[in-house]
Amino acid sequence: MDPLILSLDLGTSSSRAALFTHSGSRIVESTSHQKSPLLTKADGTCVMRPAALLKSVRECIAKTLEYARSHRQLRSRPIAAVGVSCFWHSLLGVDSTGAPLTDVITWADSRCRDDSAEMRDVFSEARIHGRTGCMLRSSFWPAKLRWLRRTDPSAFKKVRQWMSPGEWVQLQIAGSAHCAIGMATGTGLFDPSTLKWDPELLSFLRLKDSSFLEISDTPSGMSPSTARYFPELAGALWFPAIGDGAASNLGSGCTKPGMAAINVGTSAALRVMRAGKVAKAPLGLFCYRVDSSRYLVGGAVSNAGNLRAWGIANLQTGSLEALEKEMSRRLRPAHGLTVVPFWTTERAPSWNEKLSGTILGITQATSGIDLLQAITEGTYHRLALIAEMVAKKTGEVDKVLVSGGIHSSKSAMQRLANVMNSPLHPNPEAEASIRGAAIFALENLGLPITPLKNTRAIQPQKKAAMEYQKQRARISELERVLTQNPL
Repeated sequence: MDPLILSLDLGTSSSRAALFTHSGSRIVESTSHQKSPLLTKADGTCVMRPAALLKSVRECIAKTLEYARSHRQLRSRPIAAVGVSCFWHSLLGVDSTGAPLTDVITWADSRCRDDSAEMRDVFSEARIHGRTGCMLRSSFWPAKLRWLRRTDPSAFKKVRQWMSPGEWVQLQIAGSAHCAIGMATGTGLFDPSTLKWDPELLSFLRLKDSSFLEISDTPSGMSPSTARYFPELAGALWFPAIGDGAASNLGSGCTKPGMAAINVGTSAALRVMRAGKVAKAPLGLFCYRVDSSRYLVGGAVSNAGNLRAWGIANLQTGSLEALEKEMSRRLRPAHGLTVVPFWTTERAPSWNEKLSGTILGITQATSGIDLLQAITEGTYHRLALIAEMVAKKTGEVDKVLVSGGIHSSKSAMQRLANVMNSPLHPNPEAEASIRGAAIFALENLGLPITPLKNTRAIQPQKKAAMEYQKQRARISELERVLTQNPL
C-alpha cells in the first residue's frame, strides 16, 4: 500500500495536523486544528506554556488519526513518517530528563531588548549577521539567553539543554530528538555556511555545544509508549522540525530561482530559496538554512494577522462579512492616514526595536475601518520593501506565491498586489507550512512529489499601485523622523 505522511504544523496561535499522500497531496478532510494560547504582557512578554503546546499537538494527532481509522481506504495504509514545521526563533530550557524549566519563549517576546542593544555595543552586528545570517536583536536566542541568565541566574544554571519547541515536542512524543539544520539556523547562534554553532557567541554566553541537541536531519523512531498510544505511528520515522519559513517555501513549491513565497499569518514574511554551501544575505534580511544544500534569503515582519485581529477586536468594524464587503470597495489609500505598524516589536527591514506603533492624520471623520485599512497597508508596505531588497540581492523575482490566512479575503489579496505592484499567485495549497513539513519528509525518503497546479495571478491595479508607492514614501519618512526624534 502507498504510505502516508503525518504532517504537523506548530504555530504561535495554533497547531495543526494532516495526512499527506506519498506524492505530496494533503488529504484535506484529515486536517485537525487546536489553538495554542499565547500569554502576553505590556512589558514585552510573549510566551506559551509547554504543557499547553504539547496538549494541542497530541489532540491534533489524535483527531487526524481518528479520521484515518474511520476510512477504510486510509486505515490500511502505513504512516511512513512524521514531518514537522515549527515557529522559528523560539526556545525553552529543560532539565536532564527533558522536563521544561522555562516557558516557551517565542520570537515575539521582547523583554531582552536591552540585552540585544548591549550586545550590539560588544559585537559588530554586521559581522555577526555575516556569520549567522541573523541580526543581533530580541527575536533571536543570543539576547534571550543573555536576558535569562541576567534575570534568573538560578533557573538558568539548572537548565541542561536549550531547544526549540519542535524538538521538545518530538522528545516528549517520539522519545528522542535532535536539532535539524533548518531549525538551528534560525537561532542566531548557528553559522549556515560552516553548519556549526558560532564559537564566539557561545563563549560570550558561557555555553557549549552540549548545551544544545545534536544537529542532524536524520529521523528518529518512535518510543514504545508512543507506539502504544498511537499504534499507527509504531513504524514511522519522526523527522526533526524545520522552521516554518523553510517549510512554507517547500510547501509552496518556491524552490527555484526567480520564485518568492509570501506567507501572511500571525506574522508575515517573504523568502526566496537558493542553493549553495556559502549562505549570505544583505544586512537587514535573513539567511536561514533549509538543509545542508539550500538556504533562504528574505525578511519577516512581526505585525500581520495578529495586528488585523487586534483591529477587528478593538475598532468596531462590524461582522467579518460586512468588513470584507467594505474593504473590497477600498482598494486605494483614500483614508489620509500614515501608519508605522509596530504594535509588536518589528523586525525587517529596519529592525527598529524602540519604535512603537504610530498613526498620523486622524480626524473626526476617521472611522474604525479607515484605521484597520491603513494599519493593514502598513504591514503590506513592509513586505514590499523586503521584496525590493530581495530582488536586488537575488535578481528578478518572476513569480510570487502567497499563502496563509490572507487567502480568506479577496480584498486583502488584491490590496497586497496593489501595494507591491506585482502579480500575486494564490498558493493552491493554503496550508503551505504543513505541506512543507510533509515535503521535507518525502524528499528525505526519496519519494517523487507531484508539483502544485498553477493558479491565475491577481494583477495589480495600476492607478492604485501608484498611489500606494507615494504612501510608502510617506510611511518611510514618518519612520525616519520618529527614529531621529524619539518621543
